Amino acid sequence: MSDENTAGGRLTAAHGTALYVGAVLGTGVIALPALAAEVAGPASLLAWLGLAVLSAPLAAAFAALGARHPDAGGVSTYARLAFGERAAAVAGWCFYFAIPPGAVAAALFGASYVSSALGGGTATTTVTAAGLMLTVTLVNSVGLRMTGRAQFLLFLLLLALLTTAVLLSLPHARAEHLRPFAPHGWTAVGPAAALLVFSFAGWEAVTHLAGEFRRPARDLARATGAAVVIVGVLYLAVAFAVVAVLGPAAAGSDAPLGDLMALGLGGGARPLAALAAVLLTLGTMNAYYAGAAKLGAALGRDGVLPAWFAQGSTAGETPRRSLFFVSALAGLALLTVTATGTGAVPAVMLSSGSFVVVYAIGVAAAIRLLPRRSAGRASAWAALAAVLLLLALSGPYLLWPAVVSCGALLSVRRGRARRAGRPSPREASDAENPTLTV
Repeated sequence: MSDENTAGGRLTAAHGTALYVGAVLGTGVIALPALAAEVAGPASLLAWLGLAVLSAPLAAAFAALGARHPDAGGVSTYARLAFGERAAAVAGWCFYFAIPPGAVAAALFGASYVSSALGGGTATTTVTAAGLMLTVTLVNSVGLRMTGRAQFLLFLLLLALLTTAVLLSLPHARAEHLRPFAPHGWTAVGPAAALLVFSFAGWEAVTHLAGEFRRPARDLARATGAAVVIVGVLYLAVAFAVVAVLGPAAAGSDAPLGDLMALGLGGGARPLAALAAVLLTLGTMNAYYAGAAKLGAALGRDGVLPAWFAQGSTAGETPRRSLFFVSALAGLALLTVTATGTGAVPAVMLSSGSFVVVYAIGVAAAIRLLPRRSAGRASAWAALAAVLLLLALSGPYLLWPAVVSCGALLSVRRGRARRAGRPSPREASDAENPTLTV
């Protein structure tokens, strides 16, 4: 347990706030306000508000876990401490395999701004998305990493884009755009909320850095509180502007922030919005791919994924095998989305469903590990109710994390056999049929 009065790393509460806000604010905000409006109309604002409120106990629970058990393993570590290696494997796999559909969604969101500015429709969007994915893969494969300063500059760019779009467009807001408030019925708020989980994913991210704070117990709590307020205000402001300014047109917009900026600055603002969206997407996807590649290598090292993935798990090495595997899955997902014409929504929902499962495991671990009658444990109970609701709203999109979880449980058995020096069924088969070994 971390001592609140003992100096640890170099991160302060201010650093933690910036990291938290940067982790949660991502490319989802440049597209999801319009997609949520398409699902629930102006009532989608209730979904934004509900998730902003529910983020508070969720973030508080993870902050309490990080302060009490500062470890780079994050949710996977908490799951192992609370429930054993099976739960840790499920958490790790669900997080790892949430990245490919999430990366596709992010790429399509950024690419939509390019097609909005340049024209070309679906073809431009698809080619741009593929180009973004290929660029990030190549950058990571040669071992390049975006510096903390560059990530911070991209975070400032996102804040500037959001603030500019909202302030310039608000004079064009119309009260009639809020009527009827629930054109698709009040029940549509639930599916909109399930869709928006993608925008709020990231509250668990800073727990990986808990040990780097000077005083984790104090600094994490302060950073969490500030970040929840900042993220909530920004998301609600953008969502309100999209609904109140664009009105019914918001539902059909692929680049809502570009539309808002065009109202304030004229049509010439669309290329500027497209450039900002591309840079933001590259930054977000770089974090996705770099983090997933390292996670996959670590899971391979620990026997949770096949040993083939372990290459690059050592500090300073580039985990190319894990990286190319994630990139290949993302490419397959993009090809599927393009061939079926479903758009980014299914990719968002698959990724969100996986994140909700990870959150459910993390919150359950918090209830198990945090002291009774503590504020963190009370927050975990409140967050559990919210996460269970989100699980119910995710519906059929939970099939993906369910399949992934089955693979994780099977991997635990293989990993145990390997660590015990016994051949797994696949290894035994390969030994008997050496010509089949790859």
